[in-house]
Amino acid sequence: MTIAALPEIAAGADDLSVWPASTTRLPHGGLAVGGVDLTEIAERFDTPAYVLDEGEVRGRCRTYRDAFPDAEVLYAAKAFLSRAMVRWVQEEGLGLDVCSAGELELAVTAGFPPGRIVLHGNAKSPRDIATALRLGVGRIVIDSPSEIARIAAAVGPHGHQRVMVRVVPGVSAGGHDKIRTGTDGQKFGLSLTDGGAQHAIAKILGQPQLELTGLHCHIGSQITDVESYLVALRRMAGLMAHIRDAHGIVLPELDMGGGHGIAYRPGEPALDLTLLARRLRTELIESCAAVGLTAPRLAIEPGRAIAGPAGVALYRVLAVKHTGGKVFVAVDGGMSDNPRPALYGVRYAPRLVGRRSAAGSRTTTVVGRHCEAGDILAADVELPGDIHPGDLLAVPVAGAYQLSMASGYNMVGRPPVVAVHGGAARVLVRRETLDDFRGRDIGD
Repeated sequence: MTIAALPEIAAGADDLSVWPASTTRLPHGGLAVGGVDLTEIAERFDTPAYVLDEGEVRGRCRTYRDAFPDAEVLYAAKAFLSRAMVRWVQEEGLGLDVCSAGELELAVTAGFPPGRIVLHGNAKSPRDIATALRLGVGRIVIDSPSEIARIAAAVGPHGHQRVMVRVVPGVSAGGHDKIRTGTDGQKFGLSLTDGGAQHAIAKILGQPQLELTGLHCHIGSQITDVESYLVALRRMAGLMAHIRDAHGIVLPELDMGGGHGIAYRPGEPALDLTLLARRLRTELIESCAAVGLTAPRLAIEPGRAIAGPAGVALYRVLAVKHTGGKVFVAVDGGMSDNPRPALYGVRYAPRLVGRRSAAGSRTTTVVGRHCEAGDILAADVELPGDIHPGDLLAVPVAGAYQLSMASGYNMVGRPPVVAVHGGAARVLVRRETLDDFRGRDIGD
């Protein structure tokens, strides 16, 4: 399996290039993923439902391990996390990147070694810090000056905690303004250009209970070009040289974050992982040699690129409406289980599954069931002209940042996650029910 830029191809109805590698066509017009018919999943587990291909997840973990054999690969849990996902990632040899006490506790209680976990967050709560120290998290990434004193105080005068510093390298990259995190003027990290990072590093080195192991940067998400990573790496190497010259410390780790872009629709570009690995390795060696440094151990944090292509969302059509010269197909899910189109304008390629259609295609907008005009799952996509209520739609590349960002809007309830592997299906995360909402509402 490779995660590489896709060729420019027409987005035909039978194009399965963005689907899990296990996807096969069935005679009746359906599709099977992981050896399981998607229509059977819909009938057995109802809709909406999320299907997660275990083999695809594991294969993508292995692809990263093969591409970066000498680096630390940390799965970014914010993309999607469950106990099963924790187990798969651990068994495939990856570390874990978490952003809260909740993600951290789920991982550790599922058996993940805390020493292989890195805690992030631009505003860590007292609970986040206390949980990280109690469980023995491997590293805490410091994101603001105030965190230094807070973490040091929580560690205590005789304690010890390894930390990193998140540096803003001044590199703009990412698929949308809301997910570009490598430039000044946004909430993450400490600036390289205004001296904030350098000041924080000096302050950390003055705290004997904190061990600064390296630097971290994350320049954005859904990045499809390699060059922006190389620019950021050169600037980080320069900062490491400054730290050596100013403080006599050679840092052993450099975490270049994640943000590796994937294709959501056929023909879209994706980050070429093989090229990234080769160019990062070369740039790291050359940049460090240029300033007289031994190259630190590299770390990366893929999330979307592992979980995203392994997921498929299933929806049942509830209504078809022709109005204002447009066709709207309303389904039984929407922005409560996938807010990304409303937040970022993300485009998907839904597909009719479960029956063959002889009708010609028609430009259609797939919308959700929620009371928002912006509840649009897929705008201006080609679907069969005879689509009708009761039909089943499947949306590929649904494994990342959908359920992890889901909400309780309209009390519809979040869908289940169903794992498929070797022809068998099992529920990983059950469907949220009205009883769940009632159970949390304890006032009168």
